[in-house]
Amino acid sequence: MSNKKIVNKSQNDKYTMRKEVLTSFFLNSEYKPVTKKQIVALFTIPKSDLSMLDKILSGLENEGIVFLDDSKRYVPIDNSKLEMCKYQSKGRKFGFAIVENGEDIYISAKNSNGAMNNDDILVEIISNYGKSREGKVKKILKRNTTYVIGRFSKSKNFGFVMPIDESIEDIYVSKKNAANIKDGQVVQVLIEKYPTESSKAEGKVVKIIGNSNDAHIDAKSLYISYGLDIMENFNQDIQAELDEIPDKVLDSEKVGREDRTQEEVFTIDAEDAKDLDDAVSVKKDKGGNYILSVYIADVSHYVKEKTALNKEAISRGTSIYIPGKVIPMLPKKLSNGICSLNAGEERLALGVDIQISPEGEVLSSNVFKAIIKVAKKMSYGKVYKVISNEENEELKKEYGKYKKQLLLMEKLAKILYEKRMSEGCINFNIPETHIVLDENEDVALIEPYPINFANQIIEELMLVTNMVIAEKYYFLELPFIYRIHEKPDEEKLRELNSILENYKLRIKGIKDVHPKAISDVLNSIQDEQDKDIISTYALRSLKLAKYSNECLGHFGLNAKYYCHFTSPIRRYPDLFIHRIISKAIDNNLMFKPNEIIRYEKQAEKYAKSSSEMEKNATKIERDFDSLYSAIYMSSFIGEEFIARISSIASFGVFVKLDNTVEGFVAFNDMPDDYYIYDEKTHVLLGRKTNNKYKIGDKIKVKLIKSDVLTKQIDFEVI
Repeated sequence: MSNKKIVNKSQNDKYTMRKEVLTSFFLNSEYKPVTKKQIVALFTIPKSDLSMLDKILSGLENEGIVFLDDSKRYVPIDNSKLEMCKYQSKGRKFGFAIVENGEDIYISAKNSNGAMNNDDILVEIISNYGKSREGKVKKILKRNTTYVIGRFSKSKNFGFVMPIDESIEDIYVSKKNAANIKDGQVVQVLIEKYPTESSKAEGKVVKIIGNSNDAHIDAKSLYISYGLDIMENFNQDIQAELDEIPDKVLDSEKVGREDRTQEEVFTIDAEDAKDLDDAVSVKKDKGGNYILSVYIADVSHYVKEKTALNKEAISRGTSIYIPGKVIPMLPKKLSNGICSLNAGEERLALGVDIQISPEGEVLSSNVFKAIIKVAKKMSYGKVYKVISNEENEELKKEYGKYKKQLLLMEKLAKILYEKRMSEGCINFNIPETHIVLDENEDVALIEPYPINFANQIIEELMLVTNMVIAEKYYFLELPFIYRIHEKPDEEKLRELNSILENYKLRIKGIKDVHPKAISDVLNSIQDEQDKDIISTYALRSLKLAKYSNECLGHFGLNAKYYCHFTSPIRRYPDLFIHRIISKAIDNNLMFKPNEIIRYEKQAEKYAKSSSEMEKNATKIERDFDSLYSAIYMSSFIGEEFIARISSIASFGVFVKLDNTVEGFVAFNDMPDDYYIYDEKTHVLLGRKTNNKYKIGDKIKVKLIKSDVLTKQIDFEVI
């Protein structure tokens, strides 16, 4: 061993030992807050080790062991009044501190201490109202925003950058830091001084993105502000690993796998889908039971642990889908190539055979490694025409020989769906927004995403597969990542009931609610548009689904065991459990003790990071939907629409059009009366006319504003 290595090892040992000593010192019940100078004196630390001490103290702050208070003393974070959180700004007036378990703490502007969106912060609880808490940002632990994209607003001696991300306040730019920048240009600014309670952030323009009149500048700005331009490409280490991955399945890779290449297997996806990770086939056995075979791309075969590919997949967590573009979790060589179950090509897969009774009960299952060759890439639209007997001669020729199996799939899907509904699974009838871009990347159409029973077939087959996999590996007691959805809070359900009372409906047993109680109420609403609005409100009343290394069940699906297994090309938790399943198959369920410990730690870590990245992707996707909606609606200013009231607040009414676009009506733009908002019933009452508006009501509106910069769409009541 070289002298350099001996010295480094000695330094590392010294660092670890001192960190452990200081941690014990801070966490001792008799500890009184001390300064760094006092620590040096107490432990007789020589000057040569002061830089190591700084590193240790900084590390303990980042880990949430201690924080440095205003008197420069180190205070342990070990009481209920202090929480480590992530700051979520809601603009200039307030924000929320998000705790690790998902709970939020209200932070007023005066108590934000200059925190910016996404900063890691330490919060002191200053008041409690039941489950609602208010806090004050005690310390900003880590700044997570360095560059900001926005429009430059120029004055004589200085300027401001107005960020595309509305959660970030304007950034002051001095004259010398904005040389030659024109008013209205979209720029990238480097933050040189972060905001405080009394001053704005200050920055320097480092890049001009474009001019305000450039084609698609708003979409381009939003794209760059989220760093999607950087995510389009993968680094050189990943490219080097990709060069080693074959474009075809090698003979050596087929060893130990079941050969299912002669099976009639299909993919059913959107017409333009390129990342195909699931394929299916359905047969009947002699006893009249269904044999569902599901094949999922064996991504973990190509994305190994301790590779740059795996590291990047963990970092991304999920693919991001915006109109006209996909930012993939994995490079296209994998996502559209060797991992995609393309028709006519041999592919590696994890297979699941599930025996299901005519009543929809799962009787048995078997998980195995397979080699498959998809017989046909099918689309939802064409499959629906086939199962509905609406196919023309051309479609009969293309799909005719597969029709018998498609009808069998449809029958099984209906059995599974009806069983789920009868057991109380909540069916949220909420159409997604479908934004269609033309060849010039302009918005051609916004409509509810077209859904038919062909979509439902795949949905049902994937749901039962995910449940089977989750249950099987739960009882094998292997490290795993589950998809969980916890029970809703009683307070939220009380609020939902106050809205449902306007429809003479009520959810029963909210103290220990069963999903069927919510499902029965939603299923009783006859009007489809009413059901859409009420379903949206009901969904907001529930907690967010997330990933967990613990199997805590899925409330919305009324499933005791559930995971995400079927999309490893675009979701990291699926890829991770594929790795566990493959190892279990290869080693006859035997894991070394150190492997169990390692995978358990990974499961906990990746469940948390994947949940965060999923939230991030959802925010990005919604922001693009809002932007394109504002762009699209800007050509309809002055036109009248029939809308539904989707939400009522103390400051106005939110409405939703038939094309799924949502907008806002301020009380000032309801000119027929002065309206009073009843918080208990969520109803608006006209003081003179006694007009009454409730959630779900139809209302005639005129579009008066569609602001692309703020993504705000405003209507007035006719």
